[in-house]
Amino acid sequence: MDKNQYMASVDKNLSPLVTMSQMGHEQVLFCNDAATGLRAIIAVHSTVLGPALGGTRMWMYQNEADAMRDVLRLSRGMTYKNAISNLALGGGKAVIIGDSRTMKSEALFRRFGQFVESLGGKYITAEDVGINPNDMVHVSQETKNVVGLPGKSGDPSPVTAYGVYMGMKACAAAQTGSDSLKDFKIAVQGVGHVGRYLVQHLALEGATVYATDIHKETLQSVVNEFGAIAVEPQDIYQVPMDIYAPCALGATINDETLAQMTCSIIAGAANNQLAEEERHGQALMDRGIIYAPDFAINAGGVINCFSEVSGHSLDWSKQKAEEIYQTVAEILRRSEELKVPSYKIANQMAEERIMLKGSLNIT
Repeated sequence: MDKNQYMASVDKNLSPLVTMSQMGHEQVLFCNDAATGLRAIIAVHSTVLGPALGGTRMWMYQNEADAMRDVLRLSRGMTYKNAISNLALGGGKAVIIGDSRTMKSEALFRRFGQFVESLGGKYITAEDVGINPNDMVHVSQETKNVVGLPGKSGDPSPVTAYGVYMGMKACAAAQTGSDSLKDFKIAVQGVGHVGRYLVQHLALEGATVYATDIHKETLQSVVNEFGAIAVEPQDIYQVPMDIYAPCALGATINDETLAQMTCSIIAGAANNQLAEEERHGQALMDRGIIYAPDFAINAGGVINCFSEVSGHSLDWSKQKAEEIYQTVAEILRRSEELKVPSYKIANQMAEERIMLKGSLNIT
């Protein structure tokens, strides 16, 4: 069964064990603590290349099935992201079910840290959507298996944004022969941590940036500081854009949005951008839209976290993130040469490295 079949198999009607087996996960830990209100899921997809590193996301999922689906997809994506970035890391992810603006507490994160510690180093956590470095400090009081702490590698968002920026320039070069983004019209969906830094890079290069975010104060901040043009969330797909940069949650490339967008490049920081990977990946190629596969272009964050694990400097992280330019360029080159959607090429490149270790049964 290939990666597309794995993704399609994440069905709310399947039992967790069946889904784990079909997607190739090693372990899933369900975490519950009534005293702190913690409800979380930690998914370890693969430790073939090393300990499973991946962030913790805090989100108010509609139900536990949605949380399970998200953590399984995200953790498997981390395996591919770490592999294609040539890092000695496997893939894992965690989700905490809750409102990150109202439900956080030191006790909750310390209890979560105890669950991370119970995995004995198999999973290393970091921040993700809804989580900040100070939250990770609370986690670190209970486990050493946490990165992205203040005073160390810190917030991975700047390095993530820089890698996306470099990948976006590689897309522009593939399309026009020049990697300059000056005068490009770029729609950035989500201007929180990563999106904000990305907007800064784009504004400095002279791009016209349309920005949106579900939090009005966050959006207004980038408008005031970087001159971005504010757009309502439901209208972002209809702006006159050359590049669409999804930097919030996943699955925003779907039948409905594709019918509205006029972009010729999609390059952003969000995970799992294609609602249905095989169908929408092929649809992008059929429409002549250049797509930078998400786990390849947004790898700057995990590179930043790996620098903390391995003892490398922030300068090393930035230099490593620059390599995303070459990685995306090679994906697009092979895609054009073989007439195969770019997401498939990226998957193959990641699988090639994993298969060198010989433990994952990938066909």
